[in-house]
Amino acid sequence: MISDNDQTGAKPLLSRDSSISAGSFNQMPRRRVSGKLAKPERHQSFSRDIGHAASETYLLTRLTITLLRYLGVGYRWITRLAALGFYAALLMPGFLKVAYYYFFSSQIRRSIVYGDQPRNRLDLYLPKNLDEPKPVVAFVTGGAWIIGYKAWGCLLGQQLAERDIIVACIDYRNFPQGTIGDMVTDASQGISFICNNIAEYGGDPNRIYLMGQSAGAHISACVLLDQAIREAKGEESISWSVSQIKTYFGLSGGYNLCKLVDHFNNRGLYRSLFLSIMEGEESLQLYSPGVRIEDPSIGNAVSLLPPIILFHGTADYSIPSFSRFDVTDVLHHITKIYKWINLVLSKLST
Repeated sequence: MISDNDQTGAKPLLSRDSSISAGSFNQMPRRRVSGKLAKPERHQSFSRDIGHAASETYLLTRLTITLLRYLGVGYRWITRLAALGFYAALLMPGFLKVAYYYFFSSQIRRSIVYGDQPRNRLDLYLPKNLDEPKPVVAFVTGGAWIIGYKAWGCLLGQQLAERDIIVACIDYRNFPQGTIGDMVTDASQGISFICNNIAEYGGDPNRIYLMGQSAGAHISACVLLDQAIREAKGEESISWSVSQIKTYFGLSGGYNLCKLVDHFNNRGLYRSLFLSIMEGEESLQLYSPGVRIEDPSIGNAVSLLPPIILFHGTADYSIPSFSRFDVTDVLHHITKIYKWINLVLSKLST
């Protein structure tokens, strides 16, 4: 879906030096030597790799405990957790293979710092051959706004890197460390870092694509619309532009939160918790891109948006497709007006 024919685009508005975490390793940008990108030195340190793996495992464990605490541990959740554990055990060989690739692959630059908050990190998945600038996918992972983590994009990063595409998986603060406003701010800063610095890692700044999955699709859609509104207002403090994004891909995202509150409550993401994440019921429309895009007062901002492709499975029960909430007519109305928005429904769960 990413075409090499689209070679044009706006240059980054601001340059910005990349910041490297002291705890990460082997993630210095690739530099050109005699017209070619030189491979960075890789200092093998088994003890450092093990330490990094241990710290990442601790973070994942803490996220799991946090999720259980907010969901409540009743009989229904105990049975579901047991079923999930059994399912995970069956998939363990595959998990171990992906985990080994994530922690030990020389093609991954882990935990590159893009901001000053604790979770302001991103992972870069680089192709083996960087003899010319490569297209870039900025990916915002899902996780019910509670357990999102950049490593969830490992398999996507591996598959696209094998096809000569650079993937940047953006991490962001989850609830209760932050609310939806913090998540949108973090994701926007991550995109800004990519737009302004990806050339140093072998990426083509004129071929940057934005992708989000589930909660990540919702967050990245909010980021894109907010950025377009800021540009339409002529704000000066802008570090990246929506014109730098060639296409936005939304995978199984929820774009009308007002229609999802009761559904999430029935599935265990209780109303009080969900409203706490979204900063109150009064903020649901503000963080519902599917609602805001119909506001005629932001028509100028909507016209700045890049082409949008939304993918959704009609059998998805985590975040149901639009047709399940009787807003198909609204969506078709939007796609008729805004030709660059396309919806792809499939008979799949995701």
